[in-house]
Amino acid sequence: MRCRYCSSLESKVIDSRPSEDGSSIRRRRECIGCGRRFTTFERIEENPIMVVKRDGRRELFDPEKIRTGIRKACEKRPIPAEVQNRMADEIVREVNNSLEAEISTLQLGELVMSKLKSVDEVAYVRFASVYREFKDTQTFMRELQRLLDEK
Repeated sequence: MRCRYCSSLESKVIDSRPSEDGSSIRRRRECIGCGRRFTTFERIEENPIMVVKRDGRRELFDPEKIRTGIRKACEKRPIPAEVQNRMADEIVREVNNSLEAEISTLQLGELVMSKLKSVDEVAYVRFASVYREFKDTQTFMRELQRLLDEK
């Protein structure tokens, strides 16, 4: 870090602690050149992830949309909120850890369905019916049959 007073590049860290909101580290530094103290903040660089829609449009990845989809699928099911939140957090973590700049809605949908399937089959079918755009009862029945065959 360059000293704001003398522009020296040499400084030492005197104290480090998390910022009030926890999103960065606050560091008190002392310049080796002039001896004056200054504060710096260090935070993780966020790389925006783009979601590629079925029609080719791109938009920023919004974790809240994952949470909303899971909540709707789990509505009126005996699935605690903390389980729903944990599923959403795991999906968001997987997306962020993928190191990819883009992810398709197909990949996101499959991630959500795999998490829902392991927790509640009814929530899984609800989500799949919207995600896969079931057109009629036959499509719905094929998905149910596939679910039964996996057991």
